[in-house]
Amino acid sequence: MKICMFTNTYLPHVGGVARSVSMFTEDLRQMGNDVLVIAPEYPDSDRRSENGRDILRVPAIQNFNGSDFSVRIPLPFIIDDTIDNFKPDVIHSHHPYLLGDAALRAAGRRGLPLIFTHHTLYEEYTHYVSENSDTMKHFAMHLSTEYANLCTSIVTPSMSIASLIKKRGVITPVVEIPTGVDISFFSKGHRKQFREKFRIPQDAFVIGHLGRLAPEKNLIFLAQAISDAMGALPNSRFLVVGKGPTEKEIVQIFQKKGIADRLIMAGKQTGSWLRDAYHAMDLFVFASKSETQGMVLIEAMAAGLPVIAIDAPGAREVVLNSTNGVLLPNDASEHMFSETARDAILSSENISRWREVALKTALQFDRKICAEKLYRLYQEVADDSKRVAGDENGYLNTWENLLAGIQSEWDLITEKVKAVVKTVSDNQNEVQFDE
Repeated sequence: MKICMFTNTYLPHVGGVARSVSMFTEDLRQMGNDVLVIAPEYPDSDRRSENGRDILRVPAIQNFNGSDFSVRIPLPFIIDDTIDNFKPDVIHSHHPYLLGDAALRAAGRRGLPLIFTHHTLYEEYTHYVSENSDTMKHFAMHLSTEYANLCTSIVTPSMSIASLIKKRGVITPVVEIPTGVDISFFSKGHRKQFREKFRIPQDAFVIGHLGRLAPEKNLIFLAQAISDAMGALPNSRFLVVGKGPTEKEIVQIFQKKGIADRLIMAGKQTGSWLRDAYHAMDLFVFASKSETQGMVLIEAMAAGLPVIAIDAPGAREVVLNSTNGVLLPNDASEHMFSETARDAILSSENISRWREVALKTALQFDRKICAEKLYRLYQEVADDSKRVAGDENGYLNTWENLLAGIQSEWDLITEKVKAVVKTVSDNQNEVQFDE
């Protein structure tokens, strides 16, 4: 099968969506499928060398509005020529805007099924466009909903997100397919080696966090809670792996508490060092409420780590309270998080018991199992599309192609107009966000 994926973030960008697209692409290719990825170029990507390996890098504006995302510059003819030469059976969009628009056009003009993975709670990222704007949050929510309803099928990484988007008005069929994790890779690591590199005492109890250090990850809350807990645990350390705009604020919190020497900012880690980072930890902590799937939670559990997290989409599908860690209420205070972390660290019996269950939990999210689920969805929508289309290849004839192209442009305009109208209505009625 030939699959064409459109994504606004891809390697070498570090983030959940980029990693998801990369892993599914690799696994689908290993299953014998051809996968074409269309993504923005990044400073560290080589468009000339990659384009020959089923990836098309399109020119993009870097670090949009202070974020670490790239915004592509529209070049429709380059994309169209590449897709026509590739002849995909299915189009898979990973965003409802920018290259997501290009994905909708590509599918519509060729009569191909369009899959959309709702990776993100987009309203949690609007601060990159308009700070503290409820209007922009509502627009982002409605835009993703309207886009989803133009697609053939929707993939959500968790049941929480599937339920949420249905409540918001998504009527397109929804399938839960989490992004898988390479369990065998993360299950083995070099604890001693990583600790030596970052000068962490071998006998220290290491509380850890890994991910992009950005405002939507609730890291100020986490840093406050963990720094408080560490006040009563002199042999503890806080290992933070990742980079992002919140890095300086985390450091400042620990400086004010007078324990900056017990904070280890390890920066971005990849490959075996990423795996080793997990193994250098004894407990993983996570306070984000903006996730759709807790991939880092699964990776942590694959490395045998119990997790303390806040009850939110993504986390609640992975963390089983008092079983493989602790799942705190969504409105938990910094003090509650701090006390929970401290109590867990002081109870070696609980840590040991949770560790065993964490390893079993991770096995449910093995990447091969998840890739097979996605492939079966592709087969289903591709077969349905061919039965509806006019020829055995599923492609439209020239006249139908023209009409489909016009319809795609109309759908894109209508989608955005509907999102605007619903946003205005929300503001007038002061609609609250769903939890």
